[in-house]
Amino acid sequence: MRLKRGLKVVAVFEAGKGLLVLLAGFGLLTLLHRDLQHIAEQLVRLSHLNPASHYPRIFIDMAARTTGQRLWALAGMAFAYALVRLVEGYGLWRGRRWAEWFAAIAGGIYVPMELAEFWAHPTALKALALVANVAVVAFMLWSLWRSRRAGAS
Repeated sequence: MRLKRGLKVVAVFEAGKGLLVLLAGFGLLTLLHRDLQHIAEQLVRLSHLNPASHYPRIFIDMAARTTGQRLWALAGMAFAYALVRLVEGYGLWRGRRWAEWFAAIAGGIYVPMELAEFWAHPTALKALALVANVAVVAFMLWSLWRSRRAGAS
């Protein structure tokens, strides 16, 4: 029973990531045919940053060079990622073994990168992401181990 409940928690977590990225993809599409440089400058000002300093300038320059085609490409990647996460969430919710394997492998791929990023520039948000991802991977491996052990009996 705890195993099924845990799978449902991970399913909601993964589907939640998918929905968040799906919303971001739609958000990107709302920027089509808009003056992105002006929007970036407003965001920098609202953040009380100096538009002439290094990182805000990079952000503003990138926005100025972003085309509609690039926004469509980014939105398309966001939609593809969201679809993968939503399918994974569905599979976990339904207790599908392929989804457990997928969640363990997909989550495990990110752990070294998250660990390196946290080590280089530690923040509370990076620590939370790393701990959550390690917990999901550990749970998926434990679930797969239990399933295999139960199948062998």
